Amino acid sequence: MPEAPARNPLDSFLNAVQATIDGPVSWFREKVVEPNRQTYPWYHQKFQRVPTIDQCYTDDAVCMFEANQQFKRDKMVDNEILAILRQRFEDCVMYEQPDHERKCRSLLDTYEKASENWFIKYGDLGGYANAKTAYMKQKHRMIWERRHGPVGTGMKTTGDEEDAAGGH
Repeated sequence: MPEAPARNPLDSFLNAVQATIDGPVSWFREKVVEPNRQTYPWYHQKFQRVPTIDQCYTDDAVCMFEANQQFKRDKMVDNEILAILRQRFEDCVMYEQPDHERKCRSLLDTYEKASENWFIKYGDLGGYANAKTAYMKQKHRMIWERRHGPVGTGMKTTGDEEDAAGGH
């Protein structure tokens, strides 16, 4: 759309200065930058997966930084998934009253399983968690399960411990 003619000499001068400054910048953006840019819809942007913290060398700061950024993105995605599941369950309860206990059971089960998995991965890490602390938590959990069985089933006891405790 062509610009309206200037009403006075000051307008003409300001339009000329603006065209002098903005013209090359706009041309460069339209002819060089935008044709060479890959466009992503914001909700479909995919980041390339990077090596996890256990695949990084101890002196590779860049790899550790990328692993931490990947961990933070994964945590944000998992938080949003959990929020969506919670919202779906709450909407179901509001819509299906008074039969919500029966009709929304599958959504509740899905939400509870997802929240359990979220807690297994991210729970008790604190606000400043990073990929290394999450990896150590996973390692400690695996050691516990190897020694005592699945978490929440109680500790295994050996025959020697039962004899010392007064058993047969």
